[in-house]
Amino acid sequence: MESSIQPAKSAAKINFSYLLPVCLVATLGGLLFGYDTGVISGAIEPLTARFHLSDFMKGWASGCVLIGCAAGVLLVGPISDRFGRRLAMFLAAAMFVASALGTAMPHVIGIFILFRILGGVGIGIASISTPMYIAEITPAHIRGRMVAVNQIAIVGGMALTSFLNYFIAKFGDQAWLIETGWRWMFGAGILPAVLFGLLLIPIPESPRWLIERKREDSAKHILEKVGGPQFAGTEFESIKTALNLEKGTWGELFSARLRLPLLIGVLLAILQQVTGINVFLYFGATIFKTLSASTGVNAGLLQQVIINGALVLFTLVAIATVDKWGRKPLMFIGATGMAISLAAMGVMAQTLTDPTASSGGMLFFILLYIGCFGLSAGPVTWVILSEIFPTAVRGRALGLATFFLWTADYAVTQTFPIMDAKGSWFVEHFNHAFSFYIYAVFCVALALVVWRLVPETKGRTLEEIERSWPGKY
Repeated sequence: MESSIQPAKSAAKINFSYLLPVCLVATLGGLLFGYDTGVISGAIEPLTARFHLSDFMKGWASGCVLIGCAAGVLLVGPISDRFGRRLAMFLAAAMFVASALGTAMPHVIGIFILFRILGGVGIGIASISTPMYIAEITPAHIRGRMVAVNQIAIVGGMALTSFLNYFIAKFGDQAWLIETGWRWMFGAGILPAVLFGLLLIPIPESPRWLIERKREDSAKHILEKVGGPQFAGTEFESIKTALNLEKGTWGELFSARLRLPLLIGVLLAILQQVTGINVFLYFGATIFKTLSASTGVNAGLLQQVIINGALVLFTLVAIATVDKWGRKPLMFIGATGMAISLAAMGVMAQTLTDPTASSGGMLFFILLYIGCFGLSAGPVTWVILSEIFPTAVRGRALGLATFFLWTADYAVTQTFPIMDAKGSWFVEHFNHAFSFYIYAVFCVALALVVWRLVPETKGRTLEEIERSWPGKY
């Protein structure tokens, strides 16, 4: 579809000495999101040995966090819309602290799972409140870059867990790791979680939320600090005009006027996950296992370097280009590259009988896939989700879309081992290639959704985007 969004009239002169520290504090929520998501990868084997977990319980100990994530995103909308974006982030910080303590200390697996789910609630809250806060406090012409920085924090949190898990494991023997070492992996998250909570205290509330709550003088003061008096006056009037036309209810969110942005948000959230990225994050060691024989490199270490390094590198490219090239080109190019990469992996997995002979080619296409995701669906999906909904219902809308995101993540996590299990119908007929083909099809679907439905939002204020949707208030 052709976008009817009109560009902002002028770019403000931004006070980065004020805005940048505020946004960096918020991105600590993304770092903890990545840390709590990734820490299980290094801890699951000693945890399994310590509590003598069955295969089912091992999967549940790994995946239960996603149930918490889904619950968290349903809670964050009403909380952030009523009490503010900053309080929602503070609540996430408190849950991260409680989860780090609770998962480090249990002597029965049930207590561990309880606190792991609580950590998932914190992840769910942070996954929405952080990009939403950054989008609402940042001027239009740099909003894409600032929201995308949060993806760097998420990937950085995952990388941090990989290195911490590695160094913690070196402090003792296997018996120590099974009894005590895994506890330090979870407990190490206490420090950044406490730091996040403390640093949230001095940062300002979202000016859009303040205007919605009739705290107009506070909102003007923050906007002046961000971009000066002229920027503050223009933004204030634009925000106030838009809010006067909004109700901020679930009924408004499901109204005919917001049907298209809600559809776009839900589709992008689902497709970000079903294109298969978390298969490489959660099961990368399995996929890379055959590479060790031909490269001489430990498969786990290779996974860590390739996945985290490529994600960070290409997310940096996305940050540098998302406000220049736009959201749609990055998403379309990235989705197309992901589809080609996954199709190539599938062909190699199905047709080449010697895994070690194909390891170099497989490694290349895995790297290409991860790079394309880091360039597009990883950071840019969050940018678009934080932009397309009206202020009064943004928390609820993001919560609903991200609920579908975490549900899709859980579905992928549960179904990949089934499709890749030895002796299954999928392996007998496709030789470990079936999942790659499925994810490639979803990448094509993502490219089509971006091409046909998603408008270009580069350089537009949130209120201009809001007014662009068809229909009347």
